Amino acid sequence: MSVDVDGPTSELPDTERPDPTDAEQAVQDLEDLDHLDERSVSLFEGDEGGLEYAQRHALVALLKQRFISARTHPRDWRVLVENERVLRSRLNDLFLELAIDRGREVAWKRQASSETGGRFPTLLHDTAWSREETLVLVHLRDRLRAGLAGGDARVFIDREDLVKYVASFRPLHATDESGDEKRARNAVLSIVKSGLLIGSPTDERFEISEAVEPLLPLELLRELLEALQRANGNEAPPAAPDDELFHDEDQAEDAQ
Repeated sequence: MSVDVDGPTSELPDTERPDPTDAEQAVQDLEDLDHLDERSVSLFEGDEGGLEYAQRHALVALLKQRFISARTHPRDWRVLVENERVLRSRLNDLFLELAIDRGREVAWKRQASSETGGRFPTLLHDTAWSREETLVLVHLRDRLRAGLAGGDARVFIDREDLVKYVASFRPLHATDESGDEKRARNAVLSIVKSGLLIGSPTDERFEISEAVEPLLPLELLRELLEALQRANGNEAPPAAPDDELFHDEDQAEDAQ
């Protein structure tokens, strides 16, 4: 994570912010090419690749998207689970690691780290989240955990809830209220485009992707909230939900 003069920012495993229609297009692409022999690894003239079409499609999805999940990319997820070893190998060839959360059915890539401390060449470009985007992510993680703990199979949140949460972190010296609200609304749109909020950009209510939690682990969350406090001039932000969040996870860690 990095912090700039405008406030805290965070980095997730990748910076691709795909068009929300990418998942639907991926399904259509697979359907359009269903006539291909799925066992064939020669898909075009001069093809020297060793993967079948579905395996290649899943690999491209992993490279292109921030994450794939059973919810958003059902066919790619199924192929990934069935061919994990070979897809992990192809990512390793590119100095990338495959991360999988089987419980939440989410997979993503991350940069591999050298055992000697050196740096590998990378295809990823780290772009920090804005202050407002970070706040949206923090709130989504909290709401997701609360909803799932309460027995909800799917957790939803309103656009206005997110905008109000971001506004609650406005420093007392801030005067550009309309500008702050615009940035908050743009942050919500950005998170929708990333796939972490499921729905159309014009919707007023969204489903929270379960990918939020593994992509925003507790250690990073604490770091972000501390940075937000510093950016707000040491003014304590609303703490109750996040304090409860930390308390629950700390208890779980102590019990292990």
